[in-house]
Amino acid sequence: LLVSSMVGKDRIIFATKEDHETPSSAELVADDPDDPYEEQGLILPSGDINWNCPCLGGMASGPCGEQFKSAFSCFHYSTEEIKGSDCVDQFRAMQECMQKYPDLYPQEDENDEKSTKDLEAASMEASAAKEEKESS
Repeated sequence: LLVSSMVGKDRIIFATKEDHETPSSAELVADDPDDPYEEQGLILPSGDINWNCPCLGGMASGPCGEQFKSAFSCFHYSTEEIKGSDCVDQFRAMQECMQKYPDLYPQEDENDEKSTKDLEAASMEASAAKEEKESS
């Protein structure tokens, strides 16, 4: 016997031992990758970026959404040996935009400066390696 009652906003359901011993009759339906309402991950089955993914935390739709999309797309599709090393300009534009909205995009000065310097250093190393390779 299942008893259901409402207490406040919670619903309490009591089940007997027999209820738990009976196999479930629930049917599992395979996810439809074409279902526009289905939660998808960051990368869609097509390989495209899912800009509606909750994992992006709204970054793609904020005031710097276009800069974010540009930088993230560049990184995602980058074929450079050091992935994303060809995207420094896009990431710099994104960071400059975000600095205009400190309330929306709080920044930890030391870490942000460090990550930008790291990215720039990686880009310079990649450029130097590319030039060295081409001159050989």
